[in-house]
Amino acid sequence: MDQPTRSAGPAPAGPAPAAEPRRTDQPPIPRGVRRRDVLVGGGGAALGALATWAGLRADGTPTDEGAASSDTSAPATAADYRGNLTEPWQGEHQAGIVTAPQGFLTLTAYDLADHVDALRLERLLRIWTDGISRLAAGRPGLTDTEPELAAHPARLTVTVGLGPGAFERTGLEARRPAWLAQLPPYSIDALEDAWSGGDLAVQVCGEDPSTVAHAARYLAKEAADLATVRWAQHGFRNAAGQVPEAMTFRNQFGQLDGSSNLQGEEGEHVWITDPDAPAWLRGGTTMVVRRIHMNLDKWDELDRPGREVIVGRRLGDGAPLTGGDEFTAPDLEAVNELGFPAIDAAAHIRRARTDDPTQRILRRPYSYEAAPSVIPSDTGQIFIAFQADLEHQFLPVQARLAELDLLNQWTTPIGSAVFAVPRGVREGEFLAQDLFA
Repeated sequence: MDQPTRSAGPAPAGPAPAAEPRRTDQPPIPRGVRRRDVLVGGGGAALGALATWAGLRADGTPTDEGAASSDTSAPATAADYRGNLTEPWQGEHQAGIVTAPQGFLTLTAYDLADHVDALRLERLLRIWTDGISRLAAGRPGLTDTEPELAAHPARLTVTVGLGPGAFERTGLEARRPAWLAQLPPYSIDALEDAWSGGDLAVQVCGEDPSTVAHAARYLAKEAADLATVRWAQHGFRNAAGQVPEAMTFRNQFGQLDGSSNLQGEEGEHVWITDPDAPAWLRGGTTMVVRRIHMNLDKWDELDRPGREVIVGRRLGDGAPLTGGDEFTAPDLEAVNELGFPAIDAAAHIRRARTDDPTQRILRRPYSYEAAPSVIPSDTGQIFIAFQADLEHQFLPVQARLAELDLLNQWTTPIGSAVFAVPRGVREGEFLAQDLFA
């Protein structure tokens, strides 16, 4: 599915491995101490004990034992392996957006409980901030009942977004960005409530499915009093080391997916830099999630030339039908020996392209395969797109694809959601902190 972008993955390798795995045999949390007492206030003397258990001083600053290792110069040892690799958690932007895509995904949408107001939403984001910061460094969360599962972060990233309901339900409607709403209806859609909407989104990615599953479940447990899971989608790409790092991801149709994705131009296309944007969004982005069912059984009936006409590319190497290699720009004016367009007028590659360079988006798709994984198949793509301006970048491209795209005969969007992704978290901050100022 060739959108006007070039695959965000795999990009450069993740950070160098830490010198040794972090210990996870800390003593248990003292009985009778509630997590929210610690993070939101009211924990009293228990705060000191909990801070020590978590590797923090009583004032919340890291002790030598609790600080995440940043030494990447240590020589490789037998203890160095992919499971020890980490991605930075703090920074100007949230991780998991321009990060080189990892092999596994769990994307969860939540509905806030009826009693959740702005104060309780702030409390949840504080709790999640603390949990994410620990898990991303290979440390268990404060209330982790399976701390051993957090020991090997495997490039874990967590990205949090706010849906329209996060503002409507909590009395923050006046602060909701005007663009933050569900996508307009398209003729190709067959949307199901089971895969659409959501007040909050938590995207968890990593190189190990066990690590991803543990992190997603831990964050869900932490939110249990304030939000319920609306849907959860599990996706996969190639596992780390299975294909060359520079190779573009192939979807379940066998296509090189995203040959025109952004490569180093993310700054102007992904991040919100408008000085008039609210402070919590400057450095953030917009996130679109589309669950797209791919009719593999019907696709199997096509011969290879037919598939290539539909896509507008050679399936083997991803080159346009007008020649060159995967990254050669297609010649949309070229004709074949019969005088017909060499690339069909409704080919996916043509409909996905734009003459406006400011309309490019960053795609970060994952494949899904739901049980039963036999004929008839339940297979598709969790299409995830990030862009600075939803209305200018994403909507025009989606409208063109919905209007006329040969690939629409084999794909059906069955889920859709839109989220505002707050800026990154700096030291001492929590997610979307400026929203509550």
